[in-house]
Amino acid sequence: MSDFFKSIKQGLTEAVEHSEGKPSKAVIHKFTPLDVKNIRSNMDMSQTEFASAFGISVSTLRHWERGDREPHGPALVLLNVVKKEPQAVLNALSK
Repeated sequence: MSDFFKSIKQGLTEAVEHSEGKPSKAVIHKFTPLDVKNIRSNMDMSQTEFASAFGISVSTLRHWERGDREPHGPALVLLNVVKKEPQAVLNALSK
């Protein structure tokens, strides 16, 4: 059995254990609600600049900032990374 297969099998086993409520070694990432407006303000960007820089529609950004909607999935992950390492994300996207 290859190391690659063993790693996948271990991950699946941990995921199943976690879903069944059993103790497991699975690493669980929990994201708390974000203050999107604060993230944008800390970067000193307008809504248009922020939306353009990160591939978000201005309309969606406004909904997030007003609290009408919350970011989910990849957008939530991106915003958490931007919150912690904004310049690293901008550098990565500019290349």
